[in-house]
Amino acid sequence: MAKAVFTQNPDSPYDDVPGLKYHFPRQYLGSVRKTIGDWVIFYEGRKGAFGYVAVQKVADVVPDPTLPDHYFAIMDPATLLEFERVVPRARPDGMAWEKSLRGEGGRPMAGGASTSSVRILSDVEFAGIVNYGCSEITDADALPREAPPPGAGMAGAPGMAEASAPFTGPADLLHSRESILVSRKKRDQQFARMVKRAYGGRCAISGLSLRNGGGRAEVQAAHIRPVSHGGPDTVNNGIALSGTLHWMFDRGLISVAPDMRVLVSHNKVPQDVAERLIAPEQRLLLPENPRHHPHPEYLRYHREEIFGRVE
Repeated sequence: MAKAVFTQNPDSPYDDVPGLKYHFPRQYLGSVRKTIGDWVIFYEGRKGAFGYVAVQKVADVVPDPTLPDHYFAIMDPATLLEFERVVPRARPDGMAWEKSLRGEGGRPMAGGASTSSVRILSDVEFAGIVNYGCSEITDADALPREAPPPGAGMAGAPGMAEASAPFTGPADLLHSRESILVSRKKRDQQFARMVKRAYGGRCAISGLSLRNGGGRAEVQAAHIRPVSHGGPDTVNNGIALSGTLHWMFDRGLISVAPDMRVLVSHNKVPQDVAERLIAPEQRLLLPENPRHHPHPEYLRYHREEIFGRVE
């Protein structure tokens, strides 16, 4: 097995389905086959986020049944984890994360290996990128609802964002990366911070932005396609909701239509209750960044598999 970088741009000419399958030509077949059962990092170029954006496991590689000499890397959807930070091409010290991309002085080069869509990574390179991408950003919108215990330091204070993780050497970079990537607790915490930050600490259905005495947003991060159904930990699979609406969404009492109208199971939710809980527009309030909007496929899944079905 081997770790790698897969380049996957938003305007890709390939038949990619992000989170599910990665399309590639025969020239990369040998490298991609090495990644089966291991982790890969997704990279986007200038027309995307221009950096490393997520990590996921490869489940299998199969031929494209319609296009000769092309293949699909089948991804494990439940393992997809979006980075809290977009990781730039260079480390904080200016050196490219990937040794194969280092030009003069170690800085990222243009051309050469950087034009390859699939690049094998060493464990140290992989751990460095993941360390940086998963390093916590703490701001007022993303703070946990409960204050940290005394002596926990300033990481939980409003406005006290954690600095970018520095490059400190192989020993530190290799520390517990695999366990963090599969830790449900760590993934839930990171997912919650990213979703609450994307929605500005405001409930996407009620429109309310409530704060407790410590300035902490009272919203919660709801998975659209549940983790128990193979849903990934990405912002576009999340919605910021108040506690009551989160419970209703998870129970299938409410959902979201393709045009972002809020759907209500009126045989289970009285009309007067719905009117008190849902903003007058009756539409989902979306994040400013289109990249963070709910993915239509995850919304479809919730409507068809969760809405009106959960007892």
